Amino acid sequence: MTSVGASIVAWSQASLRRKLLLPWGALATVIVILVLAIAQNFIGQAITEIVRPDPICPLTGLRATGDAVPARPALAVKIENSPLARPQAGLNDADIVYEEPVEGGITRFIALYQCADVDRLGPVRSARTTDPDVLVQYGAPLLAYSGGAGEVVRLIRDSTLLDVGFETNQDLYERDPAREAPHDVFSSTAVLWGGATWPAEAPDPVFAYDAAAPTAAKRAAKVHLDFAGSSDVWWAWDPSGGVWLRSHGDVPHTLEGGEQVSATTVVVQVVEVRPGTIIDAAGNPSPEVTLVGSGKAYVFRDGLVVVGRWVRDSLDQVTRFEDASGNEIALAPGRTWVELLPSTVPVEIVRKAPAA
Repeated sequence: MTSVGASIVAWSQASLRRKLLLPWGALATVIVILVLAIAQNFIGQAITEIVRPDPICPLTGLRATGDAVPARPALAVKIENSPLARPQAGLNDADIVYEEPVEGGITRFIALYQCADVDRLGPVRSARTTDPDVLVQYGAPLLAYSGGAGEVVRLIRDSTLLDVGFETNQDLYERDPAREAPHDVFSSTAVLWGGATWPAEAPDPVFAYDAAAPTAAKRAAKVHLDFAGSSDVWWAWDPSGGVWLRSHGDVPHTLEGGEQVSATTVVVQVVEVRPGTIIDAAGNPSPEVTLVGSGKAYVFRDGLVVVGRWVRDSLDQVTRFEDASGNEIALAPGRTWVELLPSTVPVEIVRKAPAA
C-alpha cells in the first residue's frame, strides 16, 4: 500500500471513531447536567427549609400548629360574664380576650379567635358601643353577638366588622336546653366562620411578642381589679404552669369542664369611662369607654409587671403599650387578656406570694 493509501485509511478509521464516540460524549454531558440540576434543586429546597421562618399566629406570637397560619380573619365573640352565665365555654381557647365594663355592675368579654378552632363558645350575649372601637384594630374581623341596641348595631354595620350576629343569622347558633335564657346561646368557630364571606388572609399582629421578659419589669405575684361586686377580678401568677390564673374574689373562675381561666399575659389598660345615652331595661346607662388618646398601662407577664402607658392617636391605629422610655412593651407569646379598667378603679399589685 502506498503512503497515500495508508494515510487515507488512517483518516477513515479516526473519523469513524469520532462518529462512534460523539453520541456517548453528548449523553455523558446530558447526564452531568441532569445530576447538577437535581443536586441544585435538592440543595435549594434544603436551604429554603432552613431559612423559611416558622408560621407564627399573629394574635398570640406562637407557632401555628399546622404548616401555615390559617388564611382567615379574626373572629370576635361577645361572651357573657354575669354570675348566671358561668361557667363559660371557650375562653381558654381564645387568642386574645378583652374585658369591658357594661351596665349594672358587670363586665363582658370580647374573645378573639384566629389560629384555633373551638367546638363550643358562649354564652353569647349582646354587643356594646365599645366593641367596634376595639375590633377595628384587627382589620375586618367577624363579630358574633346576640342582641344589641339599635345604635350599637348601626355602629357595627357601619364599621369594617363582618356582622354574624344572632338576629340575622340564627342558624349559626343553638340554645342549650340545660341553661336558662338569655344565658343559653352558644356556637362554634367553624359554624361562625362559615356564616360569612371573607378575604382569605390572616390579620396583621396588633401586639409585639418576645419570649424574653423586659429588663425593666418588677416582681408581681397578684393583681386585684375590682370592677364591681360580681366582677371582683384577681389574677395570680402560677409559676408551675407559667400562667396567670383568674378568680372572682376568692372563687376560682372556672369554665365548663372545671378548667380555671388563665392567661400568659394580662394587660391592664386604664381608660376613661362615662355614662352613655343607651339605657337598659333597669334604667342603667351603658358605659362609653374612651379608647383614643393615652393613659396608664400595666403589663403582667412571667410573674413580673412593667408599668407604662397606652397610646392610640386615632381609631384607625392600633393601641401601643410603651414603657417609661417610650419603647414598646413586648408581651409573652400566648393568650393575652386586656382589662379595660375604669380610671376610678385602683390597680392593686401584690409583689410577693404568701408563704405556703
